[in-house]
Order: sequence, then structure tokens, then C-alpha cells
Amino acid sequence: MTKKSRSRFIARNQEVLQLAAAVLFLILVGVYASLTGASTTGLNTTAVWLLIVAAAVGAYMAMNIGANDVANNMGPAVGSGAMTMGWAILVAATFEALGAIVAGGDVVGTIKGNIIDSARIADPTQFAWVMFAALLAGALWLNLATALGAPVSTTHSIIGAVMGAGIAAGGWGLVNWETIGAIVISWVISPLAGGAMAAAFLYLIKRSVTYRSDKTEAASRVVPILIAMMVWAYTAYMLLKGLGQLVKVGLPVAALVATVVSVVVWVLIRKPIARMAMRQENSKDGVNRLFTWPLVCSAALLSFAHGANDVANAIGPLAAIYEAVKEGAIATKAGTPLWIMVLGALGLSVGLALYGARLIRTVGKEITELDNMRAYAIAMSATLTVIVASHFGMPVSTTHISIGAVFGVGFLRELLKVNYAKMESVVRAGHQGMDREEVEAYLQRFEVAEVSEKKRMLADMKRRAKQREAAEGAVFAKKEQKAFKKAYKKEIVKRSVVMRIVAAWIVTVPATALLAAILFQIVAAVLR
Repeated sequence: MTKKSRSRFIARNQEVLQLAAAVLFLILVGVYASLTGASTTGLNTTAVWLLIVAAAVGAYMAMNIGANDVANNMGPAVGSGAMTMGWAILVAATFEALGAIVAGGDVVGTIKGNIIDSARIADPTQFAWVMFAALLAGALWLNLATALGAPVSTTHSIIGAVMGAGIAAGGWGLVNWETIGAIVISWVISPLAGGAMAAAFLYLIKRSVTYRSDKTEAASRVVPILIAMMVWAYTAYMLLKGLGQLVKVGLPVAALVATVVSVVVWVLIRKPIARMAMRQENSKDGVNRLFTWPLVCSAALLSFAHGANDVANAIGPLAAIYEAVKEGAIATKAGTPLWIMVLGALGLSVGLALYGARLIRTVGKEITELDNMRAYAIAMSATLTVIVASHFGMPVSTTHISIGAVFGVGFLRELLKVNYAKMESVVRAGHQGMDREEVEAYLQRFEVAEVSEKKRMLADMKRRAKQREAAEGAVFAKKEQKAFKKAYKKEIVKRSVVMRIVAAWIVTVPATALLAAILFQIVAAVLR
């Protein structure tokens, strides 16, 4: 078979091949579980099969997370053209797995131990049923939502499922409503924090780079600093979380080491980036090329943080099932076994490799127009927000954070566009009665001027406009100015997308809770 005919065969049978690979992976997971965690001596046949099936369902959930959520990490990098799809999948799969294995422990503890009060379930077997029903409900709902193209949070899915199965097993009092309240607050805070941080990053880049007359020179100074900031965050997080299981490192020491590493990196990359800047044209496109590697690195960092944070949605309930079956007691404070962490990491990577490309393309190219600078602001803000959440063991939704960051950038652009439209109207008002060529030439000088020069030119135009308005009346009516503002809003921010996302957030928790409650009754009836 030639290369061309092989490509045609894969294209024609892509869905079948993907499904076959997914099923094969789940079968191998069952075999893997039977040779590791399920091989514990002293377990009866029912307990062994429960562990094997639960491991497969946990891997199935991890695959759905990899196919759906990882698009939030790599979509901006691919959409802006900084990475090809193949490299994005490879980098994401690698760093997702590393994050899940190295730094996922604290969030796993939150999912499996704090959503419901396990002490109120006397029978460990019943507790295992609760977690199994929750895991299966979350996986089924996420699969359905992904097939329908609904932007559903995987964190919402599993937490709602744990709630529903817990209520079915022991009533409403079984749920730790204080914990749920804190998590709900984090769901509100996370998109706002992601949006605010992304807008701040983008505005910082604009003020320090694109609003300068010599953009490439400014970028040669600013881009190394942005890379150093990213290196600082990554190094500090690895010392606090990644190596925390081997060596206890306090925050002051981690911050000091991270500072030293970031300074070294800044020294090493400063001159190469300056040379790259000299080869670029003095334009926004030229500056965008300098942000390619920072964007790639920030996307990799976000994948690491996502693996550390969202792996809990797949393997948290599985870890709880393993503890209940192995120990014959509910030991939610026990450590998560390595074989379960590996299973979750592999599931994330396989799901991403098989089904992630389409959603990466959707997030990167169909929601909003991105360039390297905007994509970097989105990725970096989401990275820092997820890292902070993972550090405190808060199971926040990466989807909320990333979408919040996207719209934070969009709203900032909208605000800046509207403000510029107002300034343009002032300039035109100050030039009323002059030749069109003269007005356009002045607008071009105004657009490329430094911020301080813009202020001076704008003040001059306002003075001239007031003089003309006093003599001849207003040039632009208020109705025309409002129409200007409304047109820019429609162009940049898609309100319909915001409404669909909010609707999905509202529906997911009650839907998974109901499904998990039903599944718990079925599992209890079959296994009792």
C-alpha cells in the first residue's frame, strides 16, 4: 500500500479506527488493572471485577477529558499559528501526563474525600458503589455533551455526580454543603480571575510593545521578561508541588530558586531575541512572531497544570473505590496509588491524541480571532489561575478559566476599539472642513504615535473641535456615537457564545446528579 492510498484509507475510515483504538485502550486498561491494583490478595471475585470495570470507566472518563478540556490549553496556540496541530498534540500529551503523575495528588484528595461526608456511610462496599456510579455518570454525561458539541465542564460533571450518588445513598445530609459552596464560589471566581488576568496581560503587552513607535525594539526588551515570568511560575510550582513528595521545600526557598532560574533564563535569551527582533518588520505582525516561543512554552505549562488539576475528575473516584475495596474500610486520607495516577495520565493523553484535534481547532479558530499576543495572554492567565487552584486543592473548571480568559481579551479589545472610535471621531471633528487626504494622513500619524503623543494630539483636536462646535454646532450626534460603539461590540464579542456556555454550566450539575442517583440504584440492585 502506497503512502497516498494509505492516507486515503485512514481518511475514509478515521472514525472507525479511532473507536477501535479507544476500545483497545480500555481493554488494555482492564488487563493492566487486573495485574496491578486488582491483583490484591484476599479480594472476592465481585470486588476484583468491580476494580477492573472501575479502572476502565476511569480511563474512559480521562479520555473524554483529554478530548474535550485539553482544547482549552492548545487551542489558542494552534489558532494563532504558533504551533501546528501535530506538535500541539504531542506537547499537550506529554505535559498532561507529567502534570497528572507528578502534581495531581492534592486535588484528587479533594474530589474523593470532601464532596460527601464518607464517615456517614458505614459500609465500605456501599461507598465504592457511590463512587462507581458517580464516575460512570460523569463519563457518560461528558461523552454525550461532547458528541452534541456542548461546552461542558468536566469538573462540574464529576462533582455533580458525586453529589447525586451520595444523596441517593444517604440522603441530603450526606453532602458537605460547605465544601460545595466553596467550590461553587471558585467556579464564579475562576472565569472572572482568568478574564481579568488575560486582559491585564494583553494590556501590558499593548502598552509596552504595540503602542510604541519602535515596536520590535520594545518587544526585544519585553518578551524576555515575559518568558522569565513564565519560568519563575513553572519553577516555583515544580519545587512546591512536583518535588514536594520527595523534598519538602517552603515557599520562600522555592521563590528564591525560581527567581535565580528566571534571571538566568532572561540573561540567556535576551540577546537572541534582540537579534530576532532586528530581523522583523516594525509592525504588529513582526512583533507577533517574537511571541511564538513564549506562547508554545505557556501552552505546555498550562497542559502540565491542567493534568495536575483535572486528573482528579477521572481518578479521584477510582482511588476511593480502590481504598474501599482493598482496605475493607473508607480510608479517604490514604495516598493515591501510582498505578491509578499512571492510568489517568495515559487516559488524558490517549483521548487527546484520538479526538482532541477537532476541538482544538474549534477553540483556536472558531470562537474568536487570535494572534500570538492575544493567545499568549489567554494561555498565561489560564496557566497561573489553574496553578494557584491546584496548589490549594481547589477543583476549578479549566473550561471556565480558559473561556473567561478568551472573553477577557475580547472585552478588552472591544473597550479599546470603542475608545479609539471615540478618539477618531474627535480627530475628525477637529478636522471638519479640511481635505479628506489631510484627515486620513493625520489619522495615520495618530495611530502609530506613542501614548503620550496621542494624548497631546487628542487634546489639540478636542480644543479645535470645541471651537468649531461653539461656532457651528456638534459634528456627531449622540445617536451616531452610540451606533459606533454598538457596532464594535458586535464585531468582537459573541454574546450568544457566552449565553450557551452559561446555560451549559447551569445544566451540568443537576443532570449528572440525577444520572448518578439513577445509576447508584441500578448498581446497588445488581451487586447487592
